[in-house]
Amino acid sequence: MRSSSLLFLLLLSFLVGVCDARVASPFRICAFNLQSFGESKSNKGDVMKTIVRIITRCDVCLLQEVRDSKQKALPKLLVDLNSHDTRHEYKAVASERLGRSEAYQEQYVFVYRADTVTVTGQYQYPDNRPGDVDAFAREPFVVRFKAPKTAIKEFALIPQHTTPTNTTKELDALYDVLQHVKKMWKIENVMLLGDFNAGCSYLPKKYRKNVRLITDETLHWLISDNDDTTVRATTTCAYDRIVVHGERFAKAVVPLSAKPFDFPTEYQLTEEQALDVSDHYPVEVLLRNTASKVSSSLLLILFLLLTFICS
Repeated sequence: MRSSSLLFLLLLSFLVGVCDARVASPFRICAFNLQSFGESKSNKGDVMKTIVRIITRCDVCLLQEVRDSKQKALPKLLVDLNSHDTRHEYKAVASERLGRSEAYQEQYVFVYRADTVTVTGQYQYPDNRPGDVDAFAREPFVVRFKAPKTAIKEFALIPQHTTPTNTTKELDALYDVLQHVKKMWKIENVMLLGDFNAGCSYLPKKYRKNVRLITDETLHWLISDNDDTTVRATTTCAYDRIVVHGERFAKAVVPLSAKPFDFPTEYQLTEEQALDVSDHYPVEVLLRNTASKVSSSLLLILFLLLTFICS
């Protein structure tokens, strides 16, 4: 009796071990408006500690409002990321500095785990739409990624940080960017993400019928109007969004995984401490992993073995 129990426990442990080995963590894509991230913010130890903790949760993380004119903050961030999480290698790909004014310019930066994903293409979208040569204040910097362990395998990410006073126009223009990227790279798996300012007074309901990014039924808005992506207790707005194109990409998303990440609560920060990091929550979504299911035949064999021992 004891030997049977021992064998049962050993086999059960083996089954758990097999499941743990075969079930890989879902692939996490994030977007985070870092609110004027530059040399000054990068020199604040407590702030950088929180930023690093947030980014290292993600396989790919889009950063916005990177204002690193001296090109010191981003290299420091990468050093801190790789020191904090030695299980992965973090790299970054960045746009040129963007903005209509020399006095205020930003970069889009994608930080990614080089051991789980590779960059297979990048494209700086020119602001030269027919009849409208200045649609965006900060033109999208589009990056294509290959992630072999995900169900989707390869996808393109289109970032956008809209100008609050021009949100409707810029969101509608993003639809043209989407069509251009699909044709250029012959790809259907496309995600649009970032601080769209797509909430409250910046995107009134009466204007939404004029935004093709909203009216096209092939596009899935994963962050709802009822979500709050702001840190301040006095605001409740869904500014930051994630939008997926196509049914195949939508099916690769883990259900109900798209959400804002409430880092002040998670890391027990006061509102003042959190605002030193950013006035936005990051938004995130999980993609299914190809190793997310243990094979049914293996489970059947182990179940039969367990039944035999216990009989």
